[in-house]
Amino acid sequence: MDADQVAMLREVLAATGWLERTGEFARALRTSTRAPGKLLLVGTPSEDPWHLAAHLDDESRLNRIPELSPTLVRWSPPPQAPPHLRIGLERLERAGRGETLFVVAEDAAPAPLLERVDDARRGGATILALDGGDRDLEGLAHEALTVPPQDRLLSFDGAQHLVSAAAGAAPERRRGLRERLARVLERISGPVVPD
Repeated sequence: MDADQVAMLREVLAATGWLERTGEFARALRTSTRAPGKLLLVGTPSEDPWHLAAHLDDESRLNRIPELSPTLVRWSPPPQAPPHLRIGLERLERAGRGETLFVVAEDAAPAPLLERVDDARRGGATILALDGGDRDLEGLAHEALTVPPQDRLLSFDGAQHLVSAAAGAAPERRRGLRERLARVLERISGPVVPD
């Protein structure tokens, strides 16, 4: 998906709430890691998040945000792979304060991954999850973006594109306390309809 396709997807989703949700998640991603090499990206045994890693790396490079370039953590890295593609799950054992563990799991995260995520959280790492409705994973995450499999508007792949594009975009202006409070109240009670 190129920039034009992402723009078209954004236009189609403009009134659905997805842009706001992916934007909030992307802000959490962008602000959770403060130093290069501290964003760890991991998937499930059947799905390494290669595509998202490539997009985040592009956004990092193009927008000069070095801390957005992820370290791809793989379940079974081949020993002959280049060093940056040889990082295995043992890296999660060292995850701690100042690092972000970004888990991408369209299907349910297996128990060994959940255990490692829990250990990383206890060690002080910030946990982010992009998932398909895994309550166990969401329970461990500080921030989660769920893309339900039955959602016909946005695919899991589409959500990854929106998140990476939003993470690389210039941050919005800082909202005042009143604006933030009004936004929270609107989420809780729904929009105000004038008489």
